[in-house]
Amino acid sequence: MSEQTKVMELEKVVIRFSGDSGDGMQLAGNIFSTISATVGNGISTFPDYPADIRAPQGSLTGVSGFQVHIGADKVFTPGDKCDVLVAMNAAALKMQYKFAKSTACIIIDTDCFQKADLEKAAFKTDNPIEEMGIKQDVIAAPITQMVKDCLAETGMDNKSMLKCRNMFALGLVCWLFNRDLSIAENFLREKFAKKPAVAEANIKVIHAGYDYGHNTHASANHTYKVETKVKVPGKYMDISGNKATAYGLIAAAENAGLRLFLGSYPITPATDILHELSKHKSLGVMTVQCEDEISGCATAVGASFAGALAVTSTSGPGVCLKSEAMNLAVITELPLVVYSAEDLPPGCLQSRNRLICCRLCSDVTENLRCRYWRQLLLPTALMPHTRLVRSLWNT
Repeated sequence: MSEQTKVMELEKVVIRFSGDSGDGMQLAGNIFSTISATVGNGISTFPDYPADIRAPQGSLTGVSGFQVHIGADKVFTPGDKCDVLVAMNAAALKMQYKFAKSTACIIIDTDCFQKADLEKAAFKTDNPIEEMGIKQDVIAAPITQMVKDCLAETGMDNKSMLKCRNMFALGLVCWLFNRDLSIAENFLREKFAKKPAVAEANIKVIHAGYDYGHNTHASANHTYKVETKVKVPGKYMDISGNKATAYGLIAAAENAGLRLFLGSYPITPATDILHELSKHKSLGVMTVQCEDEISGCATAVGASFAGALAVTSTSGPGVCLKSEAMNLAVITELPLVVYSAEDLPPGCLQSRNRLICCRLCSDVTENLRCRYWRQLLLPTALMPHTRLVRSLWNT
């Protein structure tokens, strides 16, 4: 425990949340981003999803991350290395430490650094901090046990309690940055409006994390403070790449004088397109959540035949699963927009294979496009290769 914690005022700071896919790192990162934006900071985010589908818990390939860059002025990139790294298990620490600065503060859950966890993360000793040569400030807290103790009287089962671990880590980060928790409370009550008990449990845990840091100084030598230089009055919109794409599709349908149809099957990180478009039935938007990828694409082909602006959304392997229905659109020369939210950089083998798949589709339609481009809107693949970025825009 530090006897005195210094407050460092910074122009900008980068925080990276990391853990298993089910540890809620995306939610924790989104809440902290919202808090920062609300107080006037510039933000830019970088969701980092694992490449594996349902990777084993605690494995190196199953680590999920969320990086947010906040600044006193406008921020245009998610940042490079982080000033604060949250690692909810041993695998997260091993995979994400390379993104931490030499002066970074690292938060770990010691309850997830047991012998079995260390073996899954391929550590050779029982002291991962020493083994990795970590010299930075480390806040080592038994987060899992403290969450269980905090929620012991709520009547929640063990699995439900563990889902709140991310809120304890978020509370610690809020303490590090002297953030007002009332914004997080409002966010959680709105998100879990139909499950008030879940909302209150998460709020209780986030306060427990904040209090832990405040009361013990959490072994950190300093906390951070990012003050907004100029607060510009106006209406602001919290927007992500997926949401911006959804709005663009609505605008395109309006300009074309057509009804917008989306046939989709949920898959991270493309599901937000389906969520957002389903909110706009009043604008003539039709959405169908299908039973699998091929049916999602096939329904869009049918909608295109009926005269709608047809879109199907997916990510990663979903492009391959939709290939038969995409070929049907090519053969019948029907307009179709295929949106693939790539969660891998183009250099990865899987990503290259998907690009090859779309390139083959483009080659097949090239002659048709040359002859009929004035009359036909042939199948088009929209593939953003960078991960989605969340920013705040003044409207």
